[in-house]
Amino acid sequence: MSVAVVVVAAGTGERLGAGLPKALVTLGDRTILDWSVRAFDRHPGIDTLVVVGPAAATGALVAGLPATARVVAGGPTRQDSVNRGLAALPSEVEFVLVHDAARPLVPASVISAVLAALTAGADAVIPVLPVIDTIKRVDAEQRVTGTVDRSELRRVQTPQGFRLAVLLEAHQARPGGDVTDDAGLIEYLGHPVLTVPGDESAFKITTPHDLRLAELLAGDTA
Repeated sequence: MSVAVVVVAAGTGERLGAGLPKALVTLGDRTILDWSVRAFDRHPGIDTLVVVGPAAATGALVAGLPATARVVAGGPTRQDSVNRGLAALPSEVEFVLVHDAARPLVPASVISAVLAALTAGADAVIPVLPVIDTIKRVDAEQRVTGTVDRSELRRVQTPQGFRLAVLLEAHQARPGGDVTDDAGLIEYLGHPVLTVPGDESAFKITTPHDLRLAELLAGDTA
């Protein structure tokens, strides 16, 4: 089988407040994007690597990436950016992993678990973690209206893995409204989505606090 990964790095990073695209923010002695790319470039199951970055910064993204990586400009939404990454894949690709560059410390074990589920026959696979906090439902006045049963809830991470033909079909049939991940498009088609265990290290860097935590963890893994 041929496996590709699309690393989505088109975010502006406004909530991070660094004044530059999030993918180019330094984490330790490397950029956030470099950490994410290396996680896949070093994995034996990956054949093709495509990075989708901000249109105004694609040149900067290329610097330091593996020579085999291809960089394409992202679109106005995450779905548009993933679409452009999928369009850049070679025709022989059978499976694709879609990964948020903002999750730079994803361990190899999570990548391997997603790949194993795909090769075992799944059309769509996502890494998840249990919800450990108590979840309340509130109204417009911020009054609590109930407590949500968290036993069936999961926090979703990336990389999310797909049979490429199924993901392309899902993008072509994309629903209206805000779909925050590619698995949501698969659900819209009615295809089953399998889960595998995620890892706390694969958290998403969104705020300065997240970046500080990632810097601590990166120092332990460097």
